[in-house]
Formats: sequence, structure tokens, C-alpha cells
Amino acid sequence: MPADVSADFDFQIGRWRVAHRQLKARLANCQDWEAFDGTSEMRPVLGGNGNIEDNVLHVAAGAYRALAIRSFDPALGRWAIWWLDSRAPHALDVPVVGHFENGVGTFLADDVLDGVPVKLRFLWLHTDTETPRWEQALSADGGQSWETNWTMDFTRA
Repeated sequence: MPADVSADFDFQIGRWRVAHRQLKARLANCQDWEAFDGTSEMRPVLGGNGNIEDNVLHVAAGAYRALAIRSFDPALGRWAIWWLDSRAPHALDVPVVGHFENGVGTFLADDVLDGVPVKLRFLWLHTDTETPRWEQALSADGGQSWETNWTMDFTRA
């Protein structure tokens, strides 16, 4: 039976320094990565069944802010995660939905990239360490293969 309140994201509560890496082009056989720093602060909401992760990202074009908004459904034992970016302040990204199993969080969604349907995946890794990692990947073949296009490595601030 799913728990009434999930502690899955408790590892991320607090303030963090973040080392980002992003592919310069997605699903284009690109091997060029851009690295940049950021900060993140996460706090629980919804009585523990949700959280808000407030991010500052220092990209070459200039810093911007973004939010990860997460909500847990105790009946299904599943999380939904939305991304809201200050560069497009009225557009919530499609939610990825999933759960944690054996310390790994896997979250999936159907999305669109440049007008083409793709699968989107978020992974949370190393959540039982002082340096958790988040990865984003896309698949153009229905999930047969994945291209990781963004990583975030967290260290306590």
C-alpha cells in the first residue's frame, strides 16, 4: 500500500550548489556540452506530499530562474513533476510522472521537440548520498534508446 505522505524527496530539502551540463543541441547527434553553475533551494509543501524547488541557472546568455513543482498522489504512489521557466513564465512543461524504486526515481512523459513526438525521462540518482544527481533524457524511438541532454549535480550550500 502506498504511504499517505511520501518522504521520497526529503533528501533534497534545503539549499544546494548545482553543477549543470546541457547538450547544445538535442537529438541531433551533438557531442558539445555547455557547463554552468546554479543554485537550488527545495522546501516541502502540501503537508509533505509536494515540494517546490527554486532554481537560479547561470547560463552564458544570462541568469534565469526556474521552478520544479512536484506533487505526490498517495493512492497511486506516483509523483508528477512540472517545470516552470522564467523565460516563458506562462508555460508549464508537460508533467513527468513516476516513482522511486531501489533509490532511483524514474519519471516519464510524452512530449514534443520541434514538432516531433518524443519521450521525456527524468532520473534522480545517488539520492542516498551527499551528492544527488538529476538527469534529463529524450527518446525519439518510443523509449528504445535515450539521449541524456541535461545533468545537474547537487552539493550542499
